[in-house]
Amino acid sequence: MNIIEMLLNDPVVLYSFIGLAILLGIGGFYIYYFLKQMNEDEK
Repeated sequence: MNIIEMLLNDPVVLYSFIGLAILLGIGGFYIYYFLKQMNEDEK
């Protein structure tokens, strides 16, 4: 339990989680965008 509290209170870990969330969000957007464009090109 002490390790979890240490990780949650460490700013470096929090910034890393925020950075990963942003990267995953951007990646998800591009996957959605490209799949949408591919589906529109087929029509």
